[in-house]
Amino acid sequence: MKSIQVYDPPMCCPTGICGTDIDFDLVSFAGMLSEFRRRGIQIERHNLAQEPMAFANNPTVKAALASDGTKALPMIFWDGEVKLQGRYPNKAERPDWIRAAGGSGEVSS
Repeated sequence: MKSIQVYDPPMCCPTGICGTDIDFDLVSFAGMLSEFRRRGIQIERHNLAQEPMAFANNPTVKAALASDGTKALPMIFWDGEVKLQGRYPNKAERPDWIRAAGGSGEVSS
């Protein structure tokens, strides 16, 4: 089974889609993760503000935080390998993520 693990920076809520300063790449990423979950991909998401032990227990994330601080976040793993670090996938990258998940790569704007 395919899996994605997301280690988010400290956010006010689990998804980060709240408040007045909304990151639209984050909104799109959250929607993409929901679609992946519906397709049977295992999704784990950890927020540094709410689950610090998840970060401490992952050696790769722990090392990145030690060297780069929270600039290393988000850190996104695909099947155990780091896929993206320091930002969320943007609109241009989403079709590749969809194809990797077994989709056509077509996404709406």
